[in-house]
Amino acid sequence: MTAPAPPSETLRTALATLLDGLPPKQAAQAVDRLIANYRGTTPTDTPILRDRADVAAYAAYRMPATFEAVHAALEAFAEATPDWTPTSHTDVGGGTGAATWAVTATWPGDRAVTVLDWSDPALALGREIATANPALRDAHWQRTRIGKDLTLPTTDLVTVSYVLNELTPADRTALVDTAAASAQTVVIVEAGTPAGYTRVIEARDRLIAAGFRVAAPCPHSAACPIVPGEDWCHFAARVSRSSLHRQVKGGSLPYEDEKFSYVAATRLPATPAPARVIRRPQIRKGQVILDLCEPDEQLTRRTVTKRHGDLYKAARDAAWGDPWPPSDRP
Repeated sequence: MTAPAPPSETLRTALATLLDGLPPKQAAQAVDRLIANYRGTTPTDTPILRDRADVAAYAAYRMPATFEAVHAALEAFAEATPDWTPTSHTDVGGGTGAATWAVTATWPGDRAVTVLDWSDPALALGREIATANPALRDAHWQRTRIGKDLTLPTTDLVTVSYVLNELTPADRTALVDTAAASAQTVVIVEAGTPAGYTRVIEARDRLIAAGFRVAAPCPHSAACPIVPGEDWCHFAARVSRSSLHRQVKGGSLPYEDEKFSYVAATRLPATPAPARVIRRPQIRKGQVILDLCEPDEQLTRRTVTKRHGDLYKAARDAAWGDPWPPSDRP
């Protein structure tokens, strides 16, 4: 019996047909405008995705990157809570549903899924794409204004990905507080920029104040040791480039790296990583340099050399965003 394709592959296949019939120039123009909106600093009180062309371009261009970023965040959280699987999931501002696909890739199986967004075209296309994923065929897609008047049902998991940048500060605060009051676990993902990191840290502070503990990426729930304005915490997820990516951005590489910041916080028992690799490891002759966020609220740089034996081999295999030391070590 043939094993089912992983959600990432199924999603790529479903997205491949979205732009059929849409002139390449129109798709590229829609993507350019959407990129300008998502990189902007001015919140909006209207949906960024206006029509079918916008949504098709957004989905084909952005869904794989959003999927990979959210999946990376969820996998880090799952490592800290290995005995937990959500039975219900609400995706706030979910658009075409990339985060719901990431949840099915992290925890296979059926669950109650609700996607909330204020764009009807995005919800319609998300529902259409979801028919390719058996775990999402019964998902509920609901048009909702994301802001201070938002109400959420009680749920195991709330995801909020690439949404806070669209909201005013008051609406961001209300959304985080509402999520905290409704869910056991809240996972927030933003662009891996200084501004995105700032939004994540603000949300992290509010979740901790509400009684949550941070499960990932931080090895603690104390204040972030990064000095604001001097640096920011972010990670990278590898994304296969589609033909639309190559058309809009050019370049010959078959992939790109999606930079993202995130926090995964929970009311559940959780065992965060002993430390987290927060920069790409520097591999040099006979040594590996690791930049780590430590549980004592410190940022440290450690040099692992050949004399460290198995730990050196593990350091050579370590990736940006990984726990350190590897979880299979005593």
